[in-house]
Amino acid sequence: MKKFIIATFATLGLVACASQKNEQKILVLYYSQTGATESVAKEIQKQLGADIAKIDLENPYDGDFNATIARCQEEMKTSKFPALKPLNINVKDYDIVMLGYPIWFGTYARPIASLVQEQKFEGKKIVTFCTFGSGGLQTSTSDLKAALPNAEIVEGYGVRTARIGSIEEELNRFLIEGGYKDGEIEPLPPFGKHETVSPEDIQVFNEACGDYQFPLGTPVDVAKRQTPIGTEFEFTVKSQDMNRKESKATIYVTKTKKQGAKAEFTQVVR
Repeated sequence: MKKFIIATFATLGLVACASQKNEQKILVLYYSQTGATESVAKEIQKQLGADIAKIDLENPYDGDFNATIARCQEEMKTSKFPALKPLNINVKDYDIVMLGYPIWFGTYARPIASLVQEQKFEGKKIVTFCTFGSGGLQTSTSDLKAALPNAEIVEGYGVRTARIGSIEEELNRFLIEGGYKDGEIEPLPPFGKHETVSPEDIQVFNEACGDYQFPLGTPVDVAKRQTPIGTEFEFTVKSQDMNRKESKATIYVTKTKKQGAKAEFTQVVR
């Protein structure tokens, strides 16, 4: 009888912990310029059943790429922030905020800079997600940590705009691994030892990166791992920075087992 009581209390304790976790209120809050970040935000909202809110501007960027870049550069130069429309939610009502944005100039888009001027997110857990041409999840998360010292900032999920079609499966893994969603997934193995690239490795790299609009560098070594859907590659590349000094970066590439699948690069980490 005593063992039964102890087991019962242990079970109740587990249920209480699960209930406490499930009681955490999650908000998906995002800014999207082209619709790519919005696609990720809506997929997160769908998988979590969370509330969702969009960040809108009083004077929106007009959507033309060159005009947006020019305006953003001017705002950065003059330390101006685009005015935001009032949010239709109260951030204070939520425990976790999934904060999404496109990457501009290597960090979060300018409207997010406006947001962190208005909302300090004290005591909140902020989980970042972003879309980009090549990378920026790590740098933007680091910049948010500096801008919001009284919030817990967690590096989340990033995806190249060219790979938006892959988000459903990747977000499912991310949300389960992060404990934001119930479910079971097969753990990914660690990458193996880095070794000098072979001609076959270079072929994979060129297949994934050869048609990118900017040069990404020359691969010098690579580590690999087998996943449930294919092979992932972690390339170290050498390139030159804007001052023509030699620099290194890490480029991640994936190639699925599907017949005829082309290797794709998933992100650059500098």
